Amino acid sequence: MCQDEDGWPPEPPVRGAVAGHGEIVMTSADGTRFGGYVAGPARSAGAGVVILPDARGLHSYYRRLAVRFAEAGLDAVAIDYFGRTGGLGERGEAFDYQSHIERVIAQPQQMVQDAVAAVDYLRSPTGPSVEAVFSVGFCLGGSWSWRLAASDAGLAGCIGFYGPPSMVGNGVDQLRAPLLVLVAGADAVTPQQEFARFARRLTEQGIRNEMYVYDGAPHSFFDRAFAQWQDACADAWQRMLDFIGRYTKPASPRLG
Repeated sequence: MCQDEDGWPPEPPVRGAVAGHGEIVMTSADGTRFGGYVAGPARSAGAGVVILPDARGLHSYYRRLAVRFAEAGLDAVAIDYFGRTGGLGERGEAFDYQSHIERVIAQPQQMVQDAVAAVDYLRSPTGPSVEAVFSVGFCLGGSWSWRLAASDAGLAGCIGFYGPPSMVGNGVDQLRAPLLVLVAGADAVTPQQEFARFARRLTEQGIRNEMYVYDGAPHSFFDRAFAQWQDACADAWQRMLDFIGRYTKPASPRLG
């Protein structure tokens, strides 16, 4: 039910030139070296995104997605979860992610450390040196993206597609950054009632949040291969760019 490795992320509503893209190795706070994929726009909007993949890690879809964000004017880095359990390397179809992901899930703080390292890269003078950084995740990565709103990463906002809210944990009251929750209306993984409870909890805790349900859309609909869901894909892109533009410092160019 995750994004297809052979899938292609839909095009953003505005496409600009990409300055470059390629593999990168980052180092987490505990010294772990882990892989990533970076992409940068020729003309930056002054914001960046950390992409959190699904449970299969950094496969081709997420490399392509990093480039899509760069086309939209955003510096992007997609991270791999398996530096500690699988070392550096490709996460293609042959990679047995199931033997690794449970160990990763059991130590969520390590994921936070890796995400913070990616945030630091985007903000650093040796990286693109952007001011506002957002997280965007898919499925498992969607849950972790929202969870990062409680971290010390200083994220400007946290975006997630079809992530199980139950994996955010019990600390909803600790979330600080605003959330964008994009829900597949026909998600076979997570019942709609769980998203409704999540929205109520966020509102009760006074956490800025926006939730949109794409009626009838399946889990992993954000793929240009699903011709019948292209309107939903276009809407999701625009909502992400509007959200990022709204929470990027006013001095930075607006998106969308």
